[in-house]
Amino acid sequence: MPDYRPDELIDPRNAEIQVWVGDRLWPRDEARVSVFDSSVQGGDAVWEGLRVYDGKVFRLGDHLARLLDSARALRFEPLPDLDEVRRALFATLEANGMRHGAHVRLTLTRGPKLTSGMSPRFNRKGTCLIVLAEWKAPVYDPDGIRLVTAAIRRNSPQCLDSAIHHNNLLNNILAKLEADAAGVDDAVMLDLRGFVAETNATNIFLVEHGELATPIADSCLPGITRKVVLEIARAADIPAREGRLTPTDLWAADEVFTTGTMGELSPVLEIDGRRIGSGRAGVVTRRLQELFRERTAREGEPLPF
Repeated sequence: MPDYRPDELIDPRNAEIQVWVGDRLWPRDEARVSVFDSSVQGGDAVWEGLRVYDGKVFRLGDHLARLLDSARALRFEPLPDLDEVRRALFATLEANGMRHGAHVRLTLTRGPKLTSGMSPRFNRKGTCLIVLAEWKAPVYDPDGIRLVTAAIRRNSPQCLDSAIHHNNLLNNILAKLEADAAGVDDAVMLDLRGFVAETNATNIFLVEHGELATPIADSCLPGITRKVVLEIARAADIPAREGRLTPTDLWAADEVFTTGTMGELSPVLEIDGRRIGSGRAGVVTRRLQELFRERTAREGEPLPF
């Protein structure tokens, strides 16, 4: 029996979804990985979040390239065939009838081990692909969210490079616990030197005197939505830069917003109890939200069904 009621889900339709695990589709309540899988043993997996708009998967090529880069960095062997990943993705979306309003969590684990332990030498069967597609709208309030600065610091490349989109998310989860305790939506995470890195779940931007700025992607994920926003801004003649930002830069900004596949562009109304700008979504943020919607409406890899 499932350990949930359909009315507890974000969307009741998700009670009946099919999930791809390994080499086939499974009903939600039967989808499993082995207790010996590397994702269970040590969070040893990589992942991507995808969103489906109007019969197209937005920036699929970028996401699959990053998945492969992350798998290569962790020395997954053999590396996945991206055409096979595409086929599994499309088969999952077709089985669930998802052509719009869906979010996909695409995970590649190092695969099952012969015995429990840390060494990848115990991995002999190859990688395991998981395609989890859900009916899910952007998760944040488009009119605004509140943040708090976490005490826990974001990993640096000296510790664990954020450019590897890995499944070991405890660093971020610790910060999210602080946000939950403070009664806000998410947490701003600083790097080891005290500069702003990202939030526990998204990249972050500020607007000051009409100029857009975002942290350098050394202690944060170089997000794909982040990349798209920078492209959109430059095409719209909105000055944009990557640089070192401090908490004071955020507190004093005219506007702040976050970016990510799960939540798209979300205005930030308050950080650490300080109102940001007017306390409402700013003009530049609203313009970028609209330009982003236009971009997702016209771009993407078409679904073959």
